[in-house]
Amino acid sequence: MKVLYASSEAYPFAMSGGLADVAGALPKALRKRFIGCRVVMPLYSSISEELRQKMTFVCSITVPVAWRRQYCGIFEAHVDGVIYYLIDNQYYFKRDGLYGHFDDAERFAFFSRAVLEIIPYIGFTPDVIHCNDWQTALIPIYLNAFYKFDELYKNMKTVFTIHNIQYQGKYGYELTEDVIGLPKECESLLDYDNCLNFMKGAIQCSDKVTTVSPTYSREILDPYYSHGLDSILREFTYKLTGIVNGIDTDVYNPETDNLIYKNYSVEDISGKAYNKAELQKELGLPERADAPVIGIVTRLVKHKGIDLVKCVFEDLLKADLQFAILGSGEWEFETFFHEMAAKYPEKVGLKLGFNPQLAHRIYAGADIFLMPSQSEPCGLAQMVALRYGTIPIVRQTGGLNDTITDSGDNKGNGFTFSSYNAHDMLETIWRSIAGFSDKEGWAVLRERAMRCDNSWGTSANAYIRLYKEIVNN
Repeated sequence: MKVLYASSEAYPFAMSGGLADVAGALPKALRKRFIGCRVVMPLYSSISEELRQKMTFVCSITVPVAWRRQYCGIFEAHVDGVIYYLIDNQYYFKRDGLYGHFDDAERFAFFSRAVLEIIPYIGFTPDVIHCNDWQTALIPIYLNAFYKFDELYKNMKTVFTIHNIQYQGKYGYELTEDVIGLPKECESLLDYDNCLNFMKGAIQCSDKVTTVSPTYSREILDPYYSHGLDSILREFTYKLTGIVNGIDTDVYNPETDNLIYKNYSVEDISGKAYNKAELQKELGLPERADAPVIGIVTRLVKHKGIDLVKCVFEDLLKADLQFAILGSGEWEFETFFHEMAAKYPEKVGLKLGFNPQLAHRIYAGADIFLMPSQSEPCGLAQMVALRYGTIPIVRQTGGLNDTITDSGDNKGNGFTFSSYNAHDMLETIWRSIAGFSDKEGWAVLRERAMRCDNSWGTSANAYIRLYKEIVNN
């Protein structure tokens, strides 16, 4: 079976969030299971020269964008056993940042047509095109509208994965003719709630729709979580399934990770104490083994639960603990944590921005990892924290609910709370701190956490079953 994995970003070429991690890891896991999986993504100007040296030019073609045709260069790269195709057009992709440009609709309409147009030129005819989020949502629509009548394409199936339903690709009707370019009889596929909605069209046209966790697949049928798409999702519930993401256990491995201060393993945990001391030193905190360090690595925005943290933060700081915080986001929260770090320098270590090395060091050096999200389609950080023996505190939503269970029954791997309430979170943090003070019990919990299997193996097998189901039908 052959799968073409279409994504607007993929590790190691371009990253802005969890989608890149998935696009970098799932194809690799599929190939290990004898599924011919290749990745296609834009050739952004931000891609490093080192990675560009691995690319070879395949050919150039032109791609229709509504009534005009645009240049498309096809480059190929081989990384970690996976073949990547990178779509070149400097007008669309030689920009600062991956997203947030005035013409994003046109940029990714071009990319979606390009994914389909390059197939005759790459020597790879997929059985399944796996699309991800709104940036590739037009692919199933274009496939049905323009290509299904061609012998090369007629048996191709599509899977559309919703990584975050908040971002749907919503635009005004004025783009219909000059950017989208669908036949008149197909224009209604994008029509939803008085605008064009790319994600709605993909839900309607794809053979299967997946989300990145079983709980999230149920949550988005509720208006509270769906951002307006619940009615179309309920109409096509028969297509919908949830498959929890995995993590790349080669990238996140305390035994081999060269970004942390010292390697360690579940069999020899001694290096974790060294990582904690060095993390405290790097963040300007007192080096104290007896004070629990709570790590936060996140975007500092409300839906990540940062408003809950802000609400009770000074109450928490009355206890004998420390915080290691890394992130960036809304001005309100950046300012607040900056003030807290200045007011409580012996308890709050803060770095604003994104620093992959420091992120790994927080996973390795913290004792507890706080992730109180308002919504979380899957979440990777809680699974990474488990891998490093750092015990997660999470709210029971989305993938957090599917991967973390409360240790109150002496079987779980973390601490959980259900209501989106600051004081429920606070009570759970107090429970975790009490657990930390029981050194023998904490060692047992930490070992149980590190032995959790969140690799891509189980998830890849679930995708393979899904692919086979639609291909055989």
